[in-house]
Amino acid sequence: MKNHEKKDLGKTSDEKKLKIMCVCAKCPTYVNCKELAFCLETVGKSKCIKDPKGCLCPSCPVESLMGFKHAYYCTKGSEKELISKK
Repeated sequence: MKNHEKKDLGKTSDEKKLKIMCVCAKCPTYVNCKELAFCLETVGKSKCIKDPKGCLCPSCPVESLMGFKHAYYCTKGSEKELISKK
């Protein structure tokens, strides 16, 4: 998959497929407030999660597929937000 295709994937109907692949709900930090795939631009930082307790982002298939490089998206923001902070 080419880089421009990866970036478009999170903004299309394929976002539903990414949310199915997402491991957020299994993460020790996760709090169920009907949010998933925090790494995606359309989701970003959680409104509910405040206390980091561990992170599964580096092992998530969504992070690998999309070529993302960060962690703790639920408390820090989407990949795009984290890149823009540098």
